[in-house]
Amino acid sequence: MNKPNIAVIGCGYWGKNLVRNMAELGVLSAVADDNPAMARASAEACNVPVRSIKDICSDKAVIGVVIATPAVTHANLAGVALQAGKHVLVEKPLALAMDEARRLQQLAKAQRKTLMVGHLLQYHPAYLALKKAVSDERIGKLRHLRSNRLSFGRVRTEENALWSFAPHDFSMLLGLTGEPPQTVTAQAGCITSPDIADIAGVQMVFRNGITAEVNVSWLHPFKEHRLVAIGDEGMLVFDDGQPWGSKLQLFRQRVAWKNGAPVTEKAAPEFIALEAREPLREECLHFLNAIAKGGEVRTDAKEAIRVLELLTAAEQAIKKKGQVSVKRSIPEGIFVHESAIIDKGVTIGKGSKIWHFSHILGGSRIGKDVIIGQNVMIGQNVMIGDRCKIQNNVSLYKGVTLEDGVFCGPSCVFTNVNTPRAEVERKDEFLATSVGRGATIGANATIICGNHIGAYSLIGAGAVVTKEVKPHALVVGNPARQVGWVSHAGEKMGKSLTCPREGRHYRITKGNLAEIIQKPQKKRRRAA
Repeated sequence: MNKPNIAVIGCGYWGKNLVRNMAELGVLSAVADDNPAMARASAEACNVPVRSIKDICSDKAVIGVVIATPAVTHANLAGVALQAGKHVLVEKPLALAMDEARRLQQLAKAQRKTLMVGHLLQYHPAYLALKKAVSDERIGKLRHLRSNRLSFGRVRTEENALWSFAPHDFSMLLGLTGEPPQTVTAQAGCITSPDIADIAGVQMVFRNGITAEVNVSWLHPFKEHRLVAIGDEGMLVFDDGQPWGSKLQLFRQRVAWKNGAPVTEKAAPEFIALEAREPLREECLHFLNAIAKGGEVRTDAKEAIRVLELLTAAEQAIKKKGQVSVKRSIPEGIFVHESAIIDKGVTIGKGSKIWHFSHILGGSRIGKDVIIGQNVMIGQNVMIGDRCKIQNNVSLYKGVTLEDGVFCGPSCVFTNVNTPRAEVERKDEFLATSVGRGATIGANATIICGNHIGAYSLIGAGAVVTKEVKPHALVVGNPARQVGWVSHAGEKMGKSLTCPREGRHYRITKGNLAEIIQKPQKKRRRAA
């Protein structure tokens, strides 16, 4: 890719590492810092000029800006850079206030520029491998997460330990759970000064039953950067203090119940092989790749806002000395009931509504103006078109596709494998089921997988569909059989094949129903 010109603003404690990486990648064009000595040291080490922020932002040759200044300045500097038409990578947190973060998100969208946040551990090979292992259920169902970020290090005076350390941990936990917690409890201790917490502990409960805890401190006798994931069939440990060969460990140990009592089954750790790559370099490469090719970034403004919401909730819990609820970030124009669960990677169109106790699994796409009723389960990678209505207690499994305007009546059933067994794995035998535009599936009907339901057909209540249904067909019974035809408006038609509601006329051609389109009559020209 063509190497862009990147300027780094902030050459201090962490900024110098960004300066080094951008220089090694051959894209560093300038540095800036309020401290002239720091700026000069970085500039001389990398053979680039020291420039003012104003000069950097006004220079069209500078494509991207990296901001590594104190957190209180992030929102303002990121806004200035975006307004100047620059791609921006800003260190965590994106901002200290939610309205500032959302303003930056909208500004980046309006300017069509990349806005990326430095949640560094999202680019760590060990975390990415742990995340994949959790997704693959190598430890069974995820039950609990614990993240410790402890050290005896630099004591901050501008931000507390929660805001300084926890963004990394919150980002990892949200990446693993795929949703924000339902409740947050937090405590903090101010030891070196009365106003800034040196120690903080946060406990979270998620809607899907997962619990989590985060402990941060810069007054700990030794350094500990460790993430533990506990499942019902094993445990994973990411210990960043270990050498690469042992950073990620898998423990195939669990608690089994024998004779009504819990028994621990211990096992030696297995070391998961990793490629040694510097996370900060991977983060910088991700930013440069986004500039060159466009597209979304892993730690974008949306992800940063989720982390900021959790930080804000934890801060509130500390002040209230109790538990607080966390409001989810729902895109504008979409309604999701607080009891519904939306997994990561779901796309929902504007105007759609998702009601009580429904669960949408990852990878599914829901179109515009879709109504999803109570207690609906939509499986992985299900495709739902615009203006569909899915009534209460419906399950749409992987492999189901609904085109626009499909109606699914209460408690109708879709299957996805023909010969299921609880003890036989048959995921590779799933069969796809598609439902054509405007079709209606009645209450309690069952659709056997592998069939296509034709456009504008109507499946009667309680019917069991075992074969393909023609467009506009009316089918009832078990097994379902065709007993007539329905119009585009869903009206049953008599021998005249005329819709009683809309007056449309149809005819049967080669066993299928087709609408008769009346051609407009040409006006006769008057004789001269």
